[in-house]
Amino acid sequence: MSTRPLFHPDLESVTIVGVLHALADPVRLAIVAELRRARDGLNCVETINRIHAATPKSTCSQHFQILREAGLIRSERKGVELSNSLRFDEIESRFPGLIDSILHARDRESANRR
Repeated sequence: MSTRPLFHPDLESVTIVGVLHALADPVRLAIVAELRRARDGLNCVETINRIHAATPKSTCSQHFQILREAGLIRSERKGVELSNSLRFDEIESRFPGLIDSILHARDRESANRR
């Protein structure tokens, strides 16, 4: 039984509009923040548990697909699960400072709400 290959855009086709659209959703932004902190890839369930989001697995999969198609993450099949990791170095080379700037702004907003 073969599985269909996962789509990962080439770095040259990653756009700022696509990245910002993917990060406009608070759950996806939290996923990226968690993947930024993780040393190794995380699967969907691990990531959602870490961000304490009550998100069904199907919705989680959709969030990861949007992040992958925007070029922000790389997903790799490991058995029946997908391990996801942030393409930080690649995105950093294309849009220097973007990811960390967005994550710092998110953290400041969260601190201001407390």
